Amino acid sequence: MTNKVLQISEAEIEVMKVLWERGTMSAKEIIEEIEKINDWKPKTIQTLITRLVAKGAVKAEKKDAKAFWYSAAVKREEYEQYANKNFIKKLYNGSLNLMLASFIKDEKLSKEDIEELKSILEGKQNES
Repeated sequence: MTNKVLQISEAEIEVMKVLWERGTMSAKEIIEEIEKINDWKPKTIQTLITRLVAKGAVKAEKKDAKAFWYSAAVKREEYEQYANKNFIKKLYNGSLNLMLASFIKDEKLSKEDIEELKSILEGKQNES
């Protein structure tokens, strides 16, 4: 995955979410899905699709003389991993510890949340 692909705007992420969930779709289908959650104009959504194709984040395959089918060229997990690392790098100088400490201080955690966090950390410790 190249950096060019990874520079996906918040609006473009909405298109990616639809493709990650639904798979290969026509532009009309993508527009219909996004119109359910946003009041964007079809032309705006088509522009987002076009940008994602140009970035290599979405594949466009010609179905017939008029229609294209679009699918995600970047896996959701792959993008989430990049976005998480980039977020930590930008806001916490790459320190996962600082980020976790900040979230834990700012959020009220239930006993279940704490137990789940402990379980995750213990699992990571056992991987070592």
